[in-house]
Amino acid sequence: MLVYAGSSHPTLVDAVCAKLGCAPGRVRRVRFSNDCIKVQIEDAVRDADAFVVQTGAPPLSDHLVELFILLDALRAASARRITVALPYYPYVRSDKKDEPGVSITARLVADLLAASGADRVLLLDLHAPQVQGFFRIPADHGTAVPLLAEAVRQVVPLDRLTVVAPDAGAAKLAERYAKLLGAEIAILEKARSGDDERARAIRMVGDIAGRDALVVDDEVSTGGTLVEAVDLLHARGARKVFASIVHGCLVGPALERLSASRLERLITTDTLPPKLHPKVHTVTVAPLLAELIARIHRGASIDDLWV
Repeated sequence: MLVYAGSSHPTLVDAVCAKLGCAPGRVRRVRFSNDCIKVQIEDAVRDADAFVVQTGAPPLSDHLVELFILLDALRAASARRITVALPYYPYVRSDKKDEPGVSITARLVADLLAASGADRVLLLDLHAPQVQGFFRIPADHGTAVPLLAEAVRQVVPLDRLTVVAPDAGAAKLAERYAKLLGAEIAILEKARSGDDERARAIRMVGDIAGRDALVVDDEVSTGGTLVEAVDLLHARGARKVFASIVHGCLVGPALERLSASRLERLITTDTLPPKLHPKVHTVTVAPLLAELIARIHRGASIDDLWV
């Protein structure tokens, strides 16, 4: 077994390899003056079980092209099997044709991964679970929710806790948290217009008065929707508001919005390079990824790692 790191998040790969008891595979990268990328595998990989870890972090286009070249290089070097681990799947929200003349880019990425040489993919907490069905190669889907729920137990008072779904699409995710934490559930309704990534919370199903709220979702981007949810929950009488979100993109004005908001704490993972902020508590997914990689290598089941 050989584990290779893409350029997007080498710190996470180092932690995964430490858990697996191996060193990351050796890769030489060169960027030429015309902006072309050269990737050279410096290990003997013939008949090896190769894993490549690359996440959807900026600059996304560079990291995707590097991934495709790395996969092709491993295939050309006769690796027996190539598995791509994508902790945060690129273009995950482009999962449907919601406007005329647009690409279903999440499916396109799936096709390009297979065309580049991937035999299998490993995914974590997809924004839309149906993206797993875009692959014509085996696709394993794990979850970091139990890791986050355990972190919530250490940070958030549980005696009067309500898990809040920021929209109807997150209701099943809220149910998972509620089951793990023994909490009640509320659901916000939000409206979105245009491509500005901003959605407004407009009403709530459930009672939050006098209770602590835990907003749960698969990802947070600019933080606008989260901050509006915090404001709405406080307006409905919440004592304190926390958030547990798997993928902490936190781009643009997100950190400034967190600083100015009434959010107590955001608990997230390092599926993307973590952002340092007093309100952000980061949980590593390295043990989970290492366990998933080890089981795939052994041919063992991962069913108990998906809830």
